[in-house]
Amino acid sequence: MKILIVEDEDAIREVEKAYLARTGYKIVEAKSGQEAMIKFRKSKFDLIILDLNLPGKEGIAVCREIRQISTVPIIMVTARVEEIDEIIGLEIGADDYIKKPFSPGILVARVNSHLRKAKRYSIKINGLVIDPEKMIVVKNNKIITLTTTQFNILYTLATHPGKVYTRDEILNHAYDKSLPPDILDRTVDAHVKSIRKAIEADPANPEYILTVIGKGYKFHE
Repeated sequence: MKILIVEDEDAIREVEKAYLARTGYKIVEAKSGQEAMIKFRKSKFDLIILDLNLPGKEGIAVCREIRQISTVPIIMVTARVEEIDEIIGLEIGADDYIKKPFSPGILVARVNSHLRKAKRYSIKINGLVIDPEKMIVVKNNKIITLTTTQFNILYTLATHPGKVYTRDEILNHAYDKSLPPDILDRTVDAHVKSIRKAIEADPANPEYILTVIGKGYKFHE
């Protein structure tokens, strides 16, 4: 599998490259947002590790541009600590978020989590077709684009219509359970908001993913 690392700090990029290459991944590097987009358009990648604070075209802009043409998993890496940065990154399509400084082992675990998905069965429910093998959602014969994490959340809820999932339970299904619990509840809310925009006729009055106040979310029975 091939991973694109977008990081302008040489030392950090070299560490990321070393640990991931040791795991068996093929690595392509980019030092700027412009270089990342050039390489992304020339080749197929299985996952992207994207620094938020890049020279020229920042990570947010790169993520937004990639999401216009691809659902490849994107893990954002940044030194920024503000919660709003995380929410913005997730709402524009990032699948995951890691704050510097971080353990290289955690990065490898996150990468493995997004790439290691068991083969699951398709679901046809309430006008949606959710195909985990192809990682696509179809509504009214139209393909709906979701990120990997958004797809996993939708798939989790749709497999058990009516079952109420807490945010922690949703995170445990969308991410690897061995990962440290440093992901905020608002992470789930941001993903659900994006999913609703993609599948609902009226996101403000959802028909599919319903909010259970004080509990979490459930898929309509």
